[in-house]
Amino acid sequence: MQYVLLIYGDPAVEPVYGTPEFGAMMAGYGAFSQRLVADGAMRGGEGLKGVETATSLRKRGGVVETMDGPFATTKEHLGGFYIIDVPDLDAALKYAAMIPTADYGTIEVRPLMDYSQAGN
Repeated sequence: MQYVLLIYGDPAVEPVYGTPEFGAMMAGYGAFSQRLVADGAMRGGEGLKGVETATSLRKRGGVVETMDGPFATTKEHLGGFYIIDVPDLDAALKYAAMIPTADYGTIEVRPLMDYSQAGN
């Protein structure tokens, strides 16, 4: 089953770019990505640019509205994601706990839709 691991972090508490702590975090991400590949679970993933680059869209009554930034107001921002293919939720949670941002942020684990299977 495929899962997306959505990585949410609070910019106020995450390591600052260029610091040793940031380097250690990025090394952790590299090791985690290599682990997923070695285990055959990696299907994809990317980091995202900051929320200041986001544009949100919604359509109400046929009228499209766009706004700068993310729609939700929260301290934690979606910073990236992994798509993994593992047997079950327990395995997905095991990998999610290895993501460096889990130490100070939130990792949302959500199954991907499988449109080839009826009832999903």
